[in-house]
Amino acid sequence: MKISKFNKGIICSSAGSFWWGFLGTFYFQYITFIGTFEVVAHRSLWTCVILFFTLTFFKKWNLFKKILLNKKKIFYLLITSILIFSNWTLWIYAVSTNKIIDASFGYFIFPIISVLFGFIFLKEKLNNKRIISICLVFISTLYLLINLNALPWIGLSVALLWSTYNLLRKKINVETDIGLFIESLFLLPLILVFLYIIVKSNQSDFSMENYKMMFLIFLAGPMTVIPLFLYIKGVELSGLGPSGMIFFITPTGQFLLGFFYYNEEFSLNKFISFIIIWIAVSIYLKDLYEAS
Repeated sequence: MKISKFNKGIICSSAGSFWWGFLGTFYFQYITFIGTFEVVAHRSLWTCVILFFTLTFFKKWNLFKKILLNKKKIFYLLITSILIFSNWTLWIYAVSTNKIIDASFGYFIFPIISVLFGFIFLKEKLNNKRIISICLVFISTLYLLINLNALPWIGLSVALLWSTYNLLRKKINVETDIGLFIESLFLLPLILVFLYIIVKSNQSDFSMENYKMMFLIFLAGPMTVIPLFLYIKGVELSGLGPSGMIFFITPTGQFLLGFFYYNEEFSLNKFISFIIIWIAVSIYLKDLYEAS
């Protein structure tokens, strides 16, 4: 039986979201023993290497050169390179310190924060459902602040960094893979200096003498690029609305792994705040479904 274009998109988006939420979380948690910054450094390095080959395979170097000649886009990509590096670092830190549930909070609210940013910075219209979703996010955050006497800073930082990143990328309209490659190039000198320092001080876990460990760390690149390509393909085939709904597989997977597999602490106050967030997400998803 022939699969329709829309269904192929749903499969790709689902695969990408599942990869991010389950496989990605499990993998990056597994290698955090090498240290947060070394994981982020290798993730940036091998993502850059893999994207070099994919740009060659898909013959996108002409598009790459055009973007390099656009000073405005290059400036924005310099800023987004800092944002994505910060987001990756925070995410790996959350995974390595048993705060996966806190990070999942950020990925649950990120699409709703993005809607708010679209209204503020891009003059996009808000309907009643989206206004209610945004208000519920603020209520949930305020509830945690009052009852835990602290901001859920990891979740909020993840959401704000990723929403700002997507806002800027939307403004310049650069293909995701080309943009990520240029961002990786901006980060490359810093990454190479850091790796050189830890190699010289005999603190690097990436060794030519340990092929198993070397391959395990190298996988940080594919574990970043493959789900990205799957999700982008899903958006192309099925549209932004359906893919946006499917994206919530990612924070759901993170939450389930954090709670059931890694046995992270989940207090009653956090549970109540998540109920408010899940209501907000349900309203947002209903709006996406009606608009698609």
